[in-house]
Amino acid sequence: MTVEVPGSRELPTVDDTRALGAELAGLLHAGDVVVLDGPLGAGKTALTTGIAAGLGVRGRVTSPTFVLARRHAPAEPGRPGLVHVDAYRLLGGEDPDAAPPSPTALADQLESLDLDTALDDDVVVVEWGTGFVESLVDAPLVVRLRRGADTDVRRADWHRAG
Repeated sequence: MTVEVPGSRELPTVDDTRALGAELAGLLHAGDVVVLDGPLGAGKTALTTGIAAGLGVRGRVTSPTFVLARRHAPAEPGRPGLVHVDAYRLLGGEDPDAAPPSPTALADQLESLDLDTALDDDVVVVEWGTGFVESLVDAPLVVRLRRGADTDVRRADWHRAG
């Protein structure tokens, strides 16, 4: 299947989610930002695993929730690496009763990750980044993942913002 932007796809299995990620990787180059939006369990990390496979980066992809960001080096010279960011904790995710941080606090925390320097050589994928990482580039790829209430089937919709 050829992936086009914008697009939409039903994803019956985790393998389908990973396969979509690998296809989306074919659209990506160093300097691109991918914003993943969706609730817990929607498939954001599975999609990132597919993107990593499609880019051909080293290392096992796991959710970087507790380290916030993890870099995966390219397996071959001249290809982009992958910086995988999980902004869940930046948004107050470890405390469901906490008020969300102010936009200024989010911007400060985001800047401390130095993602703009990663854009020289890497693709940056940010889980939970909607609303504050889009400013890193002119046209980030935004992927919205949803799962039905009584099913494991997910739906992905994607577009370029900007």
